[in-house]
Amino acid sequence: MVQSAGVLAPGVRARRARTARRRAPLWADLTLLAVVGVVLVAALAAGGLTVYRQFYSPSAFVTRYLTMLAEGRAADALRLPGVAIGHGDLDNSTFRNASDALLRRAALGSLTDITVTDEHPQGDATAVTVHYKAGGHPGTSTFLIAQDGWIGVAPSWEFAQSPLAVISLTVRGSDRFSVNGFELDRRQVAAKGAESSALDPVPMLVFSPGLYSVSVKTSTATASGMGVLADKPLADVPLDVQAKPTAEFVKVVQQRVNEFLDQCTTQTVLQPTGCPFGLTVQNRVVDGPTWSMVRPPEITLEPDDDGWKIPPTDATAHVKLDVKSLYNGTVSHVDEDVPFQVDGSIRFLPDGSASISITSPEQSANPPGSEG
Repeated sequence: MVQSAGVLAPGVRARRARTARRRAPLWADLTLLAVVGVVLVAALAAGGLTVYRQFYSPSAFVTRYLTMLAEGRAADALRLPGVAIGHGDLDNSTFRNASDALLRRAALGSLTDITVTDEHPQGDATAVTVHYKAGGHPGTSTFLIAQDGWIGVAPSWEFAQSPLAVISLTVRGSDRFSVNGFELDRRQVAAKGAESSALDPVPMLVFSPGLYSVSVKTSTATASGMGVLADKPLADVPLDVQAKPTAEFVKVVQQRVNEFLDQCTTQTVLQPTGCPFGLTVQNRVVDGPTWSMVRPPEITLEPDDDGWKIPPTDATAHVKLDVKSLYNGTVSHVDEDVPFQVDGSIRFLPDGSASISITSPEQSANPPGSEG
């Protein structure tokens, strides 16, 4: 049988058809495998990026620090690399003399709604910006993070700048106060202890971010919570709190003033020594004088630097005496009210007691007054 050129025999055509059918699925399978491979690689890359961001990125490091503060884990947060104040920061006298009494769980406020909003390179470090609510108040802070070696194939991080800040606190009218409910005594946390002045700000290290509320509740003074938001690392935040005297303390001062004036009335002289009242007569005293208190002063207290002062307050004493005229020798009886004013100051002594000094604004020099 003779075949013409270009014409395939039926058997050859059948074999080629079967070969083509076998090759078509092979190419399809290879293409599908390639697509699946690309998808898997992309998924692995995306998964790896997600794991990195959640656990090994600068943002994850900052989030871990803030979560510790939110959970009250002050000791754990303080152990994170770069949190503790470095030697370079100690060159600043404020940080060098700052107390670490507030770096504890009991002094932490609430921290919620933590959200990283930005992460970008800044020099040799990475700047991470976070939004949050501290004590219910919205805030924003930016932290500098630097790489600190590797943990296997993952990078480890540290704070390139400590997130701690300082509150320079002045509490007027009381040595004792509380910060976020944690009670403190100025004489225990001040660098100079009991020798420090009550008007010298006391620097205290705090975690940032955080809302720190200072209040006073003692037998002599009170102040409602006055808060300050520490939201910037290594910042020095001033806070000045003025306490008010308690009603009980004013009552005690009133009692001491009354007792002092009563002692003054026992002196049978025209000008009782160290007392804010007296009488001047031109004639000779032949009997008396006898003093009594008609209307004692109604005491109020006002802030005065590190203590309190009694503002000028009206009062009235009464005097009785007989005088003999130097002109004609007649004797007359004096029975009259003597108005006067008192003022004074109150200072707290190192042992915690109060020194009350009572004077008169009309006197050019302060008499000894009363202390107790």
